Amino acid sequence: MNQANLSMVELFRVEVENQAAEIIKGLLELERDNLNPKLLQSLMRAAHSIKGAARIVNLPNAVVLAHAMEDCFSAAQKGLKLKRPHIDILLKGADHLARIALLDETKIASWIVENTNTYSELATSIRNSMSLGQEELAAKEIIPASALNAVELSKPVPAPPPEPQTAVDAVEEKALRINAELLDRLIGLAAEFLVESRRLGPFVHTLLRIVRRQNELTNHLESLERRLKEIGLEDSELELLRSAKRESADNAVNIATQWRSLEGFERRSNQLSRQLYKEATTSRMRPFAEGVASFPRMVRDIAGELGKHVRLDIAGLNTLVDRDILEILQAPLNHLLRNAIDHGIELPEERLTADKPDEGIIRLEARHQAGMLFVSIDDDGRGIDPELLRKTVVKRNLVSEEVATGLSNNELYDFLFLPGFTIKDKVTEISGRGVGLDVVLNTLQQIRGSIRTHSEIGRGTHFQLQLPLTLSVMRGLVTQIAGEAYVFPLARVEKALILEQHEISSLQGHDFFYFNGKPVGIVAASQVLELPPSMDASDRYNVVVVSDRDGRFGITVDCFVGESNLVVRPLDAGLGKLHDIAAETLLEDGTPALIIDVDDLTRSIDRLIGRNRLRHGKLATPATHVKQVKRILVVDDSFTVREVERKLLENKGYQVEVAIDGMDGWNASRGGAFDLVITDVDMPRMNGIELVSKIKKNAALKSMPVVIMSYKDREEDRLRGLDAGADYYLTKGNFNDEALLDVVTSLIGEA
Repeated sequence: MNQANLSMVELFRVEVENQAAEIIKGLLELERDNLNPKLLQSLMRAAHSIKGAARIVNLPNAVVLAHAMEDCFSAAQKGLKLKRPHIDILLKGADHLARIALLDETKIASWIVENTNTYSELATSIRNSMSLGQEELAAKEIIPASALNAVELSKPVPAPPPEPQTAVDAVEEKALRINAELLDRLIGLAAEFLVESRRLGPFVHTLLRIVRRQNELTNHLESLERRLKEIGLEDSELELLRSAKRESADNAVNIATQWRSLEGFERRSNQLSRQLYKEATTSRMRPFAEGVASFPRMVRDIAGELGKHVRLDIAGLNTLVDRDILEILQAPLNHLLRNAIDHGIELPEERLTADKPDEGIIRLEARHQAGMLFVSIDDDGRGIDPELLRKTVVKRNLVSEEVATGLSNNELYDFLFLPGFTIKDKVTEISGRGVGLDVVLNTLQQIRGSIRTHSEIGRGTHFQLQLPLTLSVMRGLVTQIAGEAYVFPLARVEKALILEQHEISSLQGHDFFYFNGKPVGIVAASQVLELPPSMDASDRYNVVVVSDRDGRFGITVDCFVGESNLVVRPLDAGLGKLHDIAAETLLEDGTPALIIDVDDLTRSIDRLIGRNRLRHGKLATPATHVKQVKRILVVDDSFTVREVERKLLENKGYQVEVAIDGMDGWNASRGGAFDLVITDVDMPRMNGIELVSKIKKNAALKSMPVVIMSYKDREEDRLRGLDAGADYYLTKGNFNDEALLDVVTSLIGEA
């Protein structure tokens, strides 16, 4: 921004924001290196700058606080050792100064006056803390709150004249304000140009083939001329053939010239489009440091609350990250760091007993690799005990003890990302509620990212986040399904492979193959997407292996087209949420393609399994029903509740389909003709009340009965559900088989 257009108070806000951030950063470093003279000098200079700026804009309270901090740093330069109590009170002072930058210009003066006592107490505390370590500083005059207004600051000190600016400096400081939405549109156009420029490639190759064919034609004409001469034709009789040969040769030269011209244009166009897209995306890239500036302070404060000594080391501060991704990463990284402090790092006495330094270390790193952004968090704490995790999984009835015994460590780690899952028995303000890692996974999947976990007992835990460099362009695996192009986000593809017929086995009507020693179910993409089955009779199958937190699946496609960088285009909002589809794109040859929503796709496969309709991909045919049965949709985020209700209703002859949350239930209810919906209330993505409201407001669905089953049994909860349009409200606390069956029968009759 042009500082010449800023008022004095706005300039002060900019000054105090920058200098307070430097003080906070410096204090955290000073806690580790107490005798660093350069650091102390930098801190004193920052406090002095705030004091001078506050005096200019006539804010005496800020002057007093900044002056006390400056004196403390000066005393440290003279030998005062700043310990944790000193650092704590100085950080509080910096926090109060930093808050000024968040206030509206017109409210700064009144806010500081309202907080006169706070500023005075902080200044007094800073000076008192200095007296603890240096007797001669105890007698230093402390300005009482009552005397603040007496400080002679009524006459603003004129700002010093600006220093002469060189031409180079003037260029470097030029800046332009631009609307973020306009910048995003420009980046989108640059991304489209990047893709469109590649459409020239096929034309270049086609023209090259024409050049070669034309040369072949010329050679054939020459051969024909020699052959006709050998059989005795006169030159006059061969004139027409010679004329055709000359025309062919001329055409070959002209086409070759045009090919070289088009090839050069295609090369320059590709180079220019790549450079334009790189420059455009760089304009929205921010250093990783901007998104993690608050984390060292957060780690220090939380560790202090828990009685732990923890240091956060950050690498890759200059790594450029898309500003949207950087903003979205705040919450996941916050969760992971808190978990590392609370779950991972041990108390000082535990670490000393384990022959570790009493200070734990957490390392946060960002780097670019293979066209992706990798962010890792490592701690040197106690690590994750796989046996404790295994017992917790069994205790929570997530899997049987027999199944849990055969799970690998990596498979066990996946349970950490389930909603409500925790291995801690005690709930604290930091963790233990089972909320956090599922938020991390959901957030990452929304931006086409993934997370991997590795841990060693006694040595620590490693989380690695893999993310796209930008959200406007994605790397995808292009496939063909039922003659149409579909794209799988490459970040969600574990493997693409070709299987022979003998590599596929069947068990209880379901087909599977072994991947990394584990059985993986296989299904045709055409069956899941409700497309015509492939007529290809080949005994080789193209399989895309994808996974989510609940399992891994192999999806058969007609063929692999290849990997490509593609511009992500959102679907028309009027279409709503399409089953199994996330967005659209254009391939390099201009062919439109749909981008698969992998999470939706795996949920659709789960529904097929629940309805016992999952069969081998190449042999799958549309399911037919000899008998029309009444269909019920059960929506609940608890696997146990879903299965209990499903089995109960199926035993009575109803056909039951399940959905794992409100959004999944809403998609399923629109896509299937159900006679009844039974839903929970508290669910991720969309709760049960929202689901009921949407169903009852939909003209095609509003006549379908809906039953709410919830643990909430208060009268206001019941009224809330019925007001939303539910036909019946049951409580799980008083649940029994007969009650549910009676309600179902009364609403839709017997199966």
